[in-house]
Amino acid sequence: MMAINSKESLRRFPRIATPHGLWVAWTREGITGAEQTVSRVRDLNVGGLYILTNQPLPTGERVSVLFSVAEGEIRGSATVRNQVPGDGMGVEFLDMSEESNARLETLVARLLKTHLSREEAV
Repeated sequence: MMAINSKESLRRFPRIATPHGLWVAWTREGITGAEQTVSRVRDLNVGGLYILTNQPLPTGERVSVLFSVAEGEIRGSATVRNQVPGDGMGVEFLDMSEESNARLETLVARLLKTHLSREEAV
């Protein structure tokens, strides 16, 4: 019998592990001249992503995110939902154009297909 992680079962969308080449540029919103940071994405779904960073922002902070993938450029606004000092932060997408949202959905579908293909190969 497979154990179900209760926190995972409460998620609206399943997490999808990302390849090591997926990076996100993010900036703290509301700060004039805020420095842009580029970090690796550990996992994502259509609701948000987990950003690996040694200095995560506090829960509730808003960030602008930008990632460039085969599907095109994806831009949006997000809020920090959880953070682990020295590891990273989980952010939930708040606002995204229809075009960016469509690209995100295509990216997630591609990553999910790749992930499932690898599981079947094992």
